[in-house]
Amino acid sequence: MTDWNELISEVVAGRWRDPATNKAATVPFETIRIEESLDGGEADVVAPLKLGKRIAVVSDVNTNEAMGRRVAKHLKALGTIDELVLPGNLHCDEPTIAMVQEKTRHADAIVAVGSGALSDTCKYATFKDGRRYATFGTAASMNGYAASTASVTLANGYKTSLPAHAPRGIFLDLKVSATAPHWLSAAGLGDSLCRPTAQVEWWASHRLFNTFYSSVPYTLIGENESAMIKSAAGLAKHDITANGHLHRVLTICGLGVCFTGISHHGSMGEHQVSHWIDMFAGDAHPGSTHGQQVGVASLAIARLHHELLALDRPPLIRATHIVEAEFVGRYGEDIGRMCYAEAKKKSFDRAGAEAFNRKLAEMWPQLQAELRPMLMDPATMKATIAAAGGPTTASELGLSRKLWRDAMKFARDVRNRWSFLDLADDAGLLDDFLARDEQ
Repeated sequence: MTDWNELISEVVAGRWRDPATNKAATVPFETIRIEESLDGGEADVVAPLKLGKRIAVVSDVNTNEAMGRRVAKHLKALGTIDELVLPGNLHCDEPTIAMVQEKTRHADAIVAVGSGALSDTCKYATFKDGRRYATFGTAASMNGYAASTASVTLANGYKTSLPAHAPRGIFLDLKVSATAPHWLSAAGLGDSLCRPTAQVEWWASHRLFNTFYSSVPYTLIGENESAMIKSAAGLAKHDITANGHLHRVLTICGLGVCFTGISHHGSMGEHQVSHWIDMFAGDAHPGSTHGQQVGVASLAIARLHHELLALDRPPLIRATHIVEAEFVGRYGEDIGRMCYAEAKKKSFDRAGAEAFNRKLAEMWPQLQAELRPMLMDPATMKATIAAAGGPTTASELGLSRKLWRDAMKFARDVRNRWSFLDLADDAGLLDDFLARDEQ
Protein backbone atom coordinates (compact mmCIF):
# COMPACT_ATOMS: atom_id res chain seq x y z
CA MET A 1 0.00 0.00 0.00
CA THR A 2 1.28 3.48 -0.89
CA ASP A 3 2.31 5.70 2.01
CA TRP A 4 0.46 8.85 0.97
CA ASN A 5 1.93 10.77 3.91
CA GLU A 6 5.57 10.17 3.00
CA LEU A 7 7.53 13.47 3.07
CA ILE A 8 4.40 15.37 4.15
CA SER A 9 4.65 13.99 7.68
CA GLU A 10 8.38 14.81 7.70
CA VAL A 11 7.71 18.44 6.79
CA VAL A 12 4.90 18.80 9.34
CA ALA A 13 7.11 17.31 12.08
CA GLY A 14 9.93 19.71 11.20
CA ARG A 15 12.31 16.94 10.16
CA TRP A 16 12.59 17.88 6.46
CA ARG A 17 15.13 20.60 5.78
CA ASP A 18 15.74 22.94 2.89
CA PRO A 19 18.76 21.40 1.10
CA ALA A 20 20.15 24.86 0.32
CA THR A 21 19.96 26.30 3.85
CA ASN A 22 19.54 23.21 6.06
CA LYS A 23 16.60 24.97 7.70
CA ALA A 24 13.32 23.34 8.57
CA ALA A 25 10.00 25.09 8.09
CA THR A 26 7.85 26.07 11.04
CA VAL A 27 4.50 24.81 9.89
CA PRO A 28 1.15 25.92 11.34
CA PHE A 29 -0.40 22.44 11.24
CA GLU A 30 -0.42 19.87 13.98
CA THR A 31 -1.21 17.09 11.55
CA ILE A 32 -1.97 16.32 7.90
CA ARG A 33 -3.40 12.91 7.11
CA ILE A 34 -4.07 11.47 3.65
CA GLU A 35 -5.73 8.07 4.09
CA GLU A 36 -7.54 5.69 1.77
CA SER A 37 -10.45 5.84 4.24
CA LEU A 38 -11.12 7.75 7.46
CA ASP A 39 -14.61 6.35 7.96
CA GLY A 40 -15.13 5.73 11.68
CA GLY A 41 -11.80 7.27 12.67
CA GLU A 42 -12.81 10.94 12.58
CA ALA A 43 -12.86 11.40 16.36
CA ASP A 44 -9.50 9.67 16.74
CA VAL A 45 -7.74 12.06 14.35
CA VAL A 46 -9.45 15.22 15.65
CA ALA A 47 -9.14 14.52 19.40
CA PRO A 48 -5.38 15.35 19.64
CA LEU A 49 -6.10 18.86 18.29
CA LYS A 50 -8.02 19.74 21.49
CA LEU A 51 -10.46 21.98 19.65
CA GLY A 52 -12.78 22.39 22.63
CA LYS A 53 -15.95 20.94 24.12
CA ARG A 54 -18.29 22.47 21.53
CA ILE A 55 -17.51 22.09 17.84
CA ALA A 56 -19.43 23.36 14.82
CA VAL A 57 -19.28 21.02 11.82
CA VAL A 58 -19.83 23.14 8.72
CA SER A 59 -20.65 21.61 5.33
CA ASP A 60 -22.86 22.46 2.36
CA VAL A 61 -25.77 20.54 0.87
CA ASN A 62 -23.42 18.49 -1.31
CA THR A 63 -20.55 17.83 1.09
CA ASN A 64 -22.96 17.07 3.93
CA GLU A 65 -24.15 14.06 1.95
CA ALA A 66 -20.62 13.09 0.94
CA MET A 67 -19.03 13.30 4.40
CA GLY A 68 -20.41 16.04 6.65
CA ARG A 69 -23.14 14.01 8.33
CA ARG A 70 -20.70 11.19 8.95
CA VAL A 71 -18.08 13.50 10.48
CA ALA A 72 -20.65 15.14 12.77
CA LYS A 73 -21.88 11.73 13.93
CA HIS A 74 -18.45 10.45 14.90
CA LEU A 75 -17.25 13.71 16.49
CA LYS A 76 -20.07 13.51 19.04
CA ALA A 77 -17.68 11.36 21.04
CA LEU A 78 -15.66 14.54 21.69
CA GLY A 79 -18.41 16.84 23.00
CA THR A 80 -21.34 18.93 21.82
CA ILE A 81 -21.62 19.10 18.04
CA ASP A 82 -23.48 21.85 16.19
CA GLU A 83 -24.19 21.16 12.52
CA LEU A 84 -24.39 23.98 9.98
CA VAL A 85 -25.30 23.02 6.42
CA LEU A 86 -24.83 25.86 3.94
CA PRO A 87 -26.47 26.20 0.50
CA GLY A 88 -24.77 24.91 -2.63
CA ASN A 89 -22.95 27.23 -5.07
CA LEU A 90 -21.31 28.91 -2.11
CA HIS A 91 -19.12 31.99 -2.55
CA CYS A 92 -16.42 33.03 -0.12
CA ASP A 93 -17.48 36.63 0.29
CA GLU A 94 -17.84 39.03 3.18
CA PRO A 95 -21.59 38.41 3.83
CA THR A 96 -21.10 34.61 3.84
CA ILE A 97 -18.13 34.87 6.19
CA ALA A 98 -20.14 37.07 8.58
CA MET A 99 -23.04 34.61 8.45
CA VAL A 100 -20.81 31.66 9.35
CA GLN A 101 -19.29 33.65 12.22
CA GLU A 102 -22.76 34.44 13.60
CA LYS A 103 -24.22 30.94 13.22
CA THR A 104 -21.22 29.24 14.82
CA ARG A 105 -20.40 31.86 17.46
CA HIS A 106 -21.25 29.56 20.38
CA ALA A 107 -18.75 26.92 19.25
CA ASP A 108 -15.16 26.76 20.45
CA ALA A 109 -13.93 25.72 17.00
CA ILE A 110 -15.08 24.82 13.50
CA VAL A 111 -14.53 21.63 11.56
CA ALA A 112 -15.04 22.38 7.85
CA VAL A 113 -16.17 19.53 5.60
CA GLY A 114 -15.75 20.54 1.99
CA SER A 115 -13.36 22.25 -0.39
CA GLY A 116 -12.86 25.53 -2.23
CA ALA A 117 -15.18 28.30 -1.11
CA LEU A 118 -16.42 26.44 1.96
CA SER A 119 -12.89 25.79 3.19
CA ASP A 120 -11.87 29.43 2.66
CA THR A 121 -15.05 30.74 4.31
CA CYS A 122 -14.45 28.72 7.48
CA LYS A 123 -10.76 29.59 7.40
CA TYR A 124 -11.36 33.32 7.27
CA ALA A 125 -14.31 33.29 9.69
CA THR A 126 -12.23 31.59 12.39
CA PHE A 127 -9.24 33.79 11.63
CA LYS A 128 -11.31 36.93 12.20
CA ASP A 129 -12.61 35.84 15.58
CA GLY A 130 -9.55 33.95 16.80
CA ARG A 131 -10.93 30.41 16.89
CA ARG A 132 -9.23 27.22 15.79
CA TYR A 133 -10.43 25.07 12.94
CA ALA A 134 -9.69 21.83 11.15
CA THR A 135 -10.81 20.60 7.76
CA PHE A 136 -11.94 17.37 6.14
CA GLY A 137 -11.47 17.70 2.38
CA THR A 138 -14.11 16.17 0.16
CA ALA A 139 -12.49 16.57 -3.26
CA ALA A 140 -9.04 16.91 -4.82
CA SER A 141 -10.28 20.08 -6.49
CA MET A 142 -7.81 22.75 -5.33
CA ASN A 143 -4.52 23.30 -3.51
CA GLY A 144 -5.86 25.64 -0.82
CA TYR A 145 -6.39 23.19 2.04
CA ALA A 146 -2.91 23.84 3.40
CA ALA A 147 -2.74 27.53 2.52
CA SER A 148 -2.65 30.18 5.23
CA THR A 149 -4.44 32.64 2.94
CA ALA A 150 -8.08 32.81 1.87
CA SER A 151 -9.47 33.87 -1.49
CA VAL A 152 -12.19 36.36 -0.54
CA THR A 153 -14.52 38.46 -2.67
CA LEU A 154 -14.84 41.87 -1.03
CA ALA A 155 -18.09 43.79 -0.79
CA ASN A 156 -17.21 45.81 -3.90
CA GLY A 157 -16.66 42.63 -5.96
CA TYR A 158 -12.85 42.68 -5.88
CA LYS A 159 -11.45 39.16 -5.40
CA THR A 160 -8.23 39.04 -3.45
CA SER A 161 -6.07 36.72 -1.39
CA LEU A 162 -6.15 37.77 2.26
CA PRO A 163 -3.88 36.67 5.12
CA ALA A 164 -5.71 34.18 7.30
CA HIS A 165 -4.52 31.11 9.20
CA ALA A 166 -4.06 27.46 8.42
CA PRO A 167 -6.13 24.60 9.82
CA ARG A 168 -4.74 22.80 12.84
CA GLY A 169 -5.44 19.54 11.07
CA ILE A 170 -6.10 18.52 7.46
CA PHE A 171 -7.78 15.18 6.84
CA LEU A 172 -8.18 13.82 3.31
CA ASP A 173 -10.22 10.68 2.71
CA LEU A 174 -9.24 9.34 -0.71
CA LYS A 175 -12.33 7.18 -1.02
CA VAL A 176 -14.52 10.26 -0.59
CA SER A 177 -12.44 12.29 -3.07
CA ALA A 178 -12.52 9.48 -5.61
CA THR A 179 -16.30 9.18 -5.27
CA ALA A 180 -16.80 12.89 -5.93
CA PRO A 181 -17.73 14.00 -9.48
CA HIS A 182 -14.61 13.40 -11.57
CA TRP A 183 -14.64 16.96 -12.92
CA LEU A 184 -13.68 18.15 -9.43
CA SER A 185 -10.50 16.06 -9.52
CA ALA A 186 -9.86 17.27 -13.08
CA ALA A 187 -10.15 20.83 -11.77
CA GLY A 188 -7.56 20.09 -9.09
CA LEU A 189 -5.30 18.67 -11.78
CA GLY A 190 -5.71 21.90 -13.77
CA ASP A 191 -4.78 23.91 -10.70
CA SER A 192 -1.66 21.74 -10.22
CA LEU A 193 -0.49 21.99 -13.83
CA CYS A 194 0.27 25.67 -13.37
CA ARG A 195 3.62 24.59 -11.91
CA PRO A 196 5.61 25.13 -15.15
CA THR A 197 3.99 28.47 -15.99
CA ALA A 198 4.31 29.78 -12.43
CA GLN A 199 7.91 28.65 -12.10
CA VAL A 200 8.96 30.23 -15.40
CA GLU A 201 7.39 33.55 -14.49
CA TRP A 202 8.58 33.58 -10.89
CA TRP A 203 12.18 32.84 -11.96
CA ALA A 204 12.05 35.41 -14.76
CA SER A 205 10.74 38.02 -12.32
CA HIS A 206 13.57 37.14 -9.93
CA ARG A 207 16.23 37.53 -12.61
CA LEU A 208 14.80 40.69 -14.17
CA PHE A 209 13.63 42.55 -11.08
CA ASN A 210 15.61 40.88 -8.29
CA THR A 211 12.43 39.69 -6.56
CA PHE A 212 12.57 36.81 -4.08
CA TYR A 213 12.69 33.25 -5.44
CA SER A 214 13.02 29.87 -3.76
CA SER A 215 13.48 26.44 -5.30
CA VAL A 216 12.18 24.68 -2.18
CA PRO A 217 8.54 24.29 -3.33
CA TYR A 218 9.72 22.59 -6.51
CA THR A 219 12.23 20.41 -4.66
CA LEU A 220 9.38 19.26 -2.42
CA ILE A 221 7.14 18.40 -5.38
CA GLY A 222 9.94 16.47 -7.10
CA GLU A 223 8.79 13.25 -8.72
CA ASN A 224 5.28 13.63 -7.35
CA GLU A 225 4.35 15.71 -10.40
CA SER A 226 5.29 12.96 -12.84
CA ALA A 227 3.36 10.37 -10.80
CA MET A 228 0.32 12.64 -10.87
CA ILE A 229 0.57 13.06 -14.65
CA LYS A 230 1.04 9.35 -15.31
CA SER A 231 -2.07 8.47 -13.29
CA ALA A 232 -4.25 11.37 -14.53
CA ALA A 233 -6.52 9.19 -16.67
CA GLY A 234 -7.55 7.38 -13.50
CA LEU A 235 -9.23 10.53 -12.22
CA ALA A 236 -11.96 10.16 -14.82
CA LYS A 237 -12.54 6.61 -13.54
CA HIS A 238 -12.78 7.66 -9.86
CA ASP A 239 -9.56 5.82 -9.10
CA ILE A 240 -8.33 6.10 -5.50
CA THR A 241 -4.65 5.88 -6.43
CA ALA A 242 -4.93 8.66 -9.02
CA ASN A 243 -6.64 10.87 -6.44
CA GLY A 244 -3.89 10.03 -3.96
CA HIS A 245 -1.13 11.22 -6.31
CA LEU A 246 -3.12 14.38 -7.05
CA HIS A 247 -3.79 15.12 -3.37
CA ARG A 248 -0.09 14.74 -2.61
CA VAL A 249 0.86 17.39 -5.17
CA LEU A 250 -1.94 19.71 -4.01
CA THR A 251 -0.87 19.34 -0.38
CA ILE A 252 2.84 19.71 -1.05
CA CYS A 253 2.16 22.88 -3.05
CA GLY A 254 0.49 24.30 0.05
CA LEU A 255 3.47 23.28 2.19
CA GLY A 256 5.71 25.34 -0.08
CA VAL A 257 4.13 28.48 1.37
CA CYS A 258 5.44 27.46 4.81
CA PHE A 259 9.00 27.84 3.51
CA THR A 260 8.52 30.93 1.35
CA GLY A 261 5.68 32.86 2.99
CA ILE A 262 4.20 33.63 -0.45
CA SER A 263 2.18 31.82 -3.12
CA HIS A 264 4.22 32.73 -6.22
CA HIS A 265 5.44 29.16 -6.80
CA GLY A 266 1.89 28.16 -7.71
CA SER A 267 0.20 31.40 -8.73
CA MET A 268 1.36 33.76 -11.45
CA GLY A 269 -0.23 34.90 -14.73
CA GLU A 270 -2.50 31.87 -15.08
CA HIS A 271 -4.17 32.61 -11.73
CA GLN A 272 -4.66 36.24 -12.66
CA VAL A 273 -6.64 35.07 -15.71
CA SER A 274 -8.90 32.95 -13.50
CA HIS A 275 -9.39 35.77 -10.99
CA TRP A 276 -10.27 38.19 -13.81
CA ILE A 277 -12.94 35.80 -15.10
CA ASP A 278 -14.46 35.40 -11.65
CA MET A 279 -14.43 39.14 -11.00
CA PHE A 280 -15.64 40.50 -14.33
CA ALA A 281 -17.47 37.84 -16.37
CA GLY A 282 -20.73 38.72 -14.64
CA ASP A 283 -23.78 37.01 -16.11
CA ALA A 284 -21.58 35.55 -18.87
CA HIS A 285 -19.70 33.42 -16.32
CA PRO A 286 -20.39 29.80 -17.30
CA GLY A 287 -20.08 28.46 -13.76
CA SER A 288 -16.63 26.98 -14.34
CA THR A 289 -14.45 26.52 -11.28
CA HIS A 290 -11.17 28.18 -10.37
CA GLY A 291 -9.15 25.02 -11.06
CA GLN A 292 -10.76 24.48 -14.45
CA GLN A 293 -9.99 28.08 -15.43
CA VAL A 294 -6.42 27.86 -14.16
CA GLY A 295 -5.88 24.70 -16.20
CA VAL A 296 -7.03 26.32 -19.46
CA ALA A 297 -5.08 29.51 -18.70
CA SER A 298 -1.95 27.47 -17.91
CA LEU A 299 -2.16 25.79 -21.32
CA ALA A 300 -2.49 29.14 -23.10
CA ILE A 301 0.33 30.75 -21.15
CA ALA A 302 2.55 27.70 -21.66
CA ARG A 303 2.06 28.15 -25.41
CA LEU A 304 2.94 31.84 -25.03
CA HIS A 305 6.08 30.92 -23.08
CA HIS A 306 7.23 28.54 -25.79
CA GLU A 307 6.69 31.16 -28.49
CA LEU A 308 8.54 33.93 -26.66
CA LEU A 309 11.41 31.76 -25.48
CA ALA A 310 11.96 30.49 -29.04
CA LEU A 311 12.77 34.03 -30.26
CA ASP A 312 16.35 34.68 -31.30
CA ARG A 313 16.04 38.21 -29.97
CA PRO A 314 14.18 39.21 -26.82
CA PRO A 315 10.83 41.00 -27.00
CA LEU A 316 11.27 44.79 -27.10
CA ILE A 317 8.83 46.55 -24.80
CA ARG A 318 7.46 50.07 -24.87
CA ALA A 319 6.23 52.23 -22.03
CA THR A 320 3.15 50.56 -20.52
CA HIS A 321 -0.14 51.91 -21.78
CA ILE A 322 -1.89 52.61 -18.49
CA VAL A 323 -4.63 55.24 -18.10
CA GLU A 324 -6.68 55.43 -14.92
CA ALA A 325 -9.82 56.55 -16.74
CA GLU A 326 -9.71 53.39 -18.88
CA PHE A 327 -9.53 51.22 -15.75
CA VAL A 328 -12.55 53.04 -14.30
CA GLY A 329 -14.36 52.61 -17.61
CA ARG A 330 -13.67 48.85 -17.64
CA TYR A 331 -14.33 48.07 -14.01
CA GLY A 332 -16.24 50.93 -12.42
CA GLU A 333 -15.09 53.62 -10.04
CA ASP A 334 -14.13 51.59 -6.97
CA ILE A 335 -12.55 48.46 -8.44
CA GLY A 336 -11.12 50.40 -11.38
CA ARG A 337 -9.08 52.62 -9.11
CA MET A 338 -7.94 49.63 -7.03
CA CYS A 339 -6.80 47.75 -10.14
CA TYR A 340 -5.09 50.84 -11.52
CA ALA A 341 -3.16 51.30 -8.29
CA GLU A 342 -1.99 47.66 -8.43
CA ALA A 343 -1.08 47.75 -12.12
CA LYS A 344 0.72 51.08 -11.81
CA LYS A 345 3.27 49.54 -9.44
CA LYS A 346 4.64 47.26 -12.17
CA SER A 347 4.19 49.57 -15.17
CA PHE A 348 7.07 51.06 -17.16
CA ASP A 349 7.56 54.67 -18.18
CA ARG A 350 9.73 55.34 -21.21
CA ALA A 351 13.01 55.37 -19.28
CA GLY A 352 12.01 52.25 -17.37
CA ALA A 353 11.16 50.42 -20.58
CA GLU A 354 14.51 51.33 -22.11
CA ALA A 355 16.36 50.12 -19.01
CA PHE A 356 14.35 46.87 -19.02
CA ASN A 357 15.14 46.28 -22.70
CA ARG A 358 18.85 46.72 -22.09
CA LYS A 359 18.82 44.28 -19.18
CA LEU A 360 16.76 41.69 -21.05
CA ALA A 361 19.02 41.94 -24.11
CA GLU A 362 22.09 41.35 -21.99
CA MET A 363 20.75 38.22 -20.33
CA TRP A 364 18.42 36.80 -23.03
CA PRO A 365 20.45 33.72 -24.09
CA GLN A 366 21.23 32.89 -20.46
CA LEU A 367 17.63 33.44 -19.35
CA GLN A 368 16.37 31.20 -22.16
CA ALA A 369 18.76 28.46 -21.01
CA GLU A 370 17.63 28.83 -17.40
CA LEU A 371 13.91 28.74 -18.21
CA ARG A 372 13.77 25.90 -20.72
CA PRO A 373 14.19 23.10 -18.13
CA MET A 374 11.22 24.54 -16.23
CA LEU A 375 8.88 24.32 -19.23
CA MET A 376 6.42 21.54 -19.88
CA ASP A 377 5.26 20.63 -23.38
CA PRO A 378 1.80 22.23 -23.81
CA ALA A 379 0.69 19.14 -25.75
CA THR A 380 1.55 16.97 -22.73
CA MET A 381 -0.31 19.33 -20.42
CA LYS A 382 -3.36 19.32 -22.69
CA ALA A 383 -3.40 15.53 -23.04
CA THR A 384 -3.11 15.15 -19.26
CA ILE A 385 -6.09 17.38 -18.51
CA ALA A 386 -8.15 15.83 -21.31
CA ALA A 387 -7.42 12.32 -20.02
CA ALA A 388 -8.82 13.36 -16.64
CA GLY A 389 -11.96 14.72 -18.29
CA GLY A 390 -11.17 18.38 -17.80
CA PRO A 391 -11.61 21.33 -20.19
CA THR A 392 -8.62 22.39 -22.27
CA THR A 393 -10.00 25.40 -24.18
CA ALA A 394 -12.05 28.48 -23.38
CA SER A 395 -14.91 27.16 -25.48
CA GLU A 396 -14.94 23.96 -23.43
CA LEU A 397 -15.16 26.13 -20.33
CA GLY A 398 -18.20 27.80 -21.89
CA LEU A 399 -16.54 31.18 -22.35
CA SER A 400 -17.09 33.29 -25.44
CA ARG A 401 -14.05 34.12 -27.54
CA LYS A 402 -14.33 37.81 -26.65
CA LEU A 403 -14.56 37.15 -22.93
CA TRP A 404 -11.57 34.81 -23.05
CA ARG A 405 -9.46 37.29 -25.00
CA ASP A 406 -10.42 40.05 -22.58
CA ALA A 407 -9.43 37.82 -19.64
CA MET A 408 -6.02 37.12 -21.16
CA LYS A 409 -5.54 40.75 -22.24
CA PHE A 410 -6.56 42.42 -19.00
CA ALA A 411 -5.63 39.80 -16.38
CA ARG A 412 -2.48 41.82 -15.72
CA ASP A 413 -4.72 44.54 -14.30
CA VAL A 414 -5.76 42.68 -11.16
CA ARG A 415 -2.51 42.13 -9.30
CA ASN A 416 0.95 43.62 -8.88
CA ARG A 417 2.64 40.40 -9.95
CA TRP A 418 4.63 40.61 -13.20
CA SER A 419 4.09 37.83 -15.73
CA PHE A 420 4.69 37.06 -19.40
CA LEU A 421 1.26 38.58 -20.06
CA ASP A 422 2.83 41.92 -19.08
CA LEU A 423 5.88 41.20 -21.20
CA ALA A 424 3.90 40.21 -24.30
CA ASP A 425 1.43 43.09 -23.99
CA ASP A 426 4.09 45.76 -23.44
CA ALA A 427 5.97 44.32 -26.44
CA GLY A 428 2.85 44.54 -28.64
CA LEU A 429 2.77 40.77 -29.15
CA LEU A 430 -0.18 39.67 -27.02
CA ASP A 431 -3.01 40.68 -29.36
CA ASP A 432 -1.48 38.76 -32.27
CA PHE A 433 -0.91 35.71 -30.06
CA LEU A 434 -4.54 35.74 -28.88
CA ALA A 435 -5.79 36.06 -32.46
CA ARG A 436 -3.86 32.93 -33.44
CA ASP A 437 -4.07 30.81 -30.30
CA GLU A 438 -6.57 27.99 -29.99
CA GLN A 439 -9.60 29.00 -27.97
